[in-house]
Amino acid sequence: MLFVALYSPKPGTTPAQALPRRMEWKPPQGMKPVAEYWLPNITPHVIVIFEADNYATIMAANMPWADIFDFSVFPAITGEEGIKLAKQMMPKA
Repeated sequence: MLFVALYSPKPGTTPAQALPRRMEWKPPQGMKPVAEYWLPNITPHVIVIFEADNYATIMAANMPWADIFDFSVFPAITGEEGIKLAKQMMPKA
């Protein structure tokens, strides 16, 4: 299943605190990163798109950052999948 995680720096934290950790961090087993975007000077500061099959994987991927970032994780689908679902939900004429 596809997920999007949004990370916003906690007050009083700096990118310098996260960067060394990010350079060493490896995704946990069961997580397949799809994309990662860094957005300096706006919130959220980091957007990560990834695949995971269970809640434990999501927690393992995100809890190491809980001291630096507030984060939210949302299930997502691609635009192509969304259009396909929308067509299925539309009333038949």
